[in-house]
Amino acid sequence: MENIKLNNGVKIPQLGLGVFQIEDDKVLKQAVLAAIKAGYRHFDTATLYRNEQALGEALAESGIARDDLFVTSKVWNTVTTYDGTKQAFADSLKKLNMDHLDLYLIHWPTEGYLEKWRALEDLYSQGLVRAIGVSNFEKKDLDTLLAHARVKPAVDQVETHPYYQRPELHALLKDLGIAYESWSPLGRAKNGALQDPLLQKIGQKHNKTVAQVIIRWHLQRGEIVIPKSTHEQRIIENSDVFDFALSADEMKQIEGLDKNESMN
Repeated sequence: MENIKLNNGVKIPQLGLGVFQIEDDKVLKQAVLAAIKAGYRHFDTATLYRNEQALGEALAESGIARDDLFVTSKVWNTVTTYDGTKQAFADSLKKLNMDHLDLYLIHWPTEGYLEKWRALEDLYSQGLVRAIGVSNFEKKDLDTLLAHARVKPAVDQVETHPYYQRPELHALLKDLGIAYESWSPLGRAKNGALQDPLLQKIGQKHNKTVAQVIIRWHLQRGEIVIPKSTHEQRIIENSDVFDFALSADEMKQIEGLDKNESMN
């Protein structure tokens, strides 16, 4: 797996496994262990997902050294204060059975996010988390945050897929030196990019699935990408994306698919 260096020097695996909406502990553990076997070391969870404990148990069971893993969690919107954020972080650590996180994010720019950021900065300065960032922050949110922040976010994790490419935000984050991380990178399971004829054609040319083409597109845009799956074969396929490259022309063709179509 290839890494990206964040703005504080911390390296993050460019490909990870997202575990949103996997609330069955057995299913989650099977998915995580399959991912470990396939070479994944980056796992993305959140308080909202209600699976931090199962993820922690699966990672412990895997036998992989903690220093070789990269674990992200997020503080949820119901937390609106500095103290509440520090407690939420402590709760996440306890559930994961870890002494630190690699990345901790504010899940959405909702009430109290400046206080939440102040808490993240202090957790970072205390060495309890190696990098801090945000999720679902638009330009106006970033402008407000950066006007008050002591520490610049390392990451902004946002919805991105071929039908929702976010070129303005992409350019902004590049200018700011904030890593771009994509959630829901494959788009909708039905009536979305996975069924797109152009992507199917490109996949056939490279002997790759449409999902592999989309993930490769994200990687070549310089993004961190966290596709979710509970199926072992798909988990393996989603990681088999480092042995081919999309041409400049193919990247341009995919750029033409943008519909500015969010799933929210």
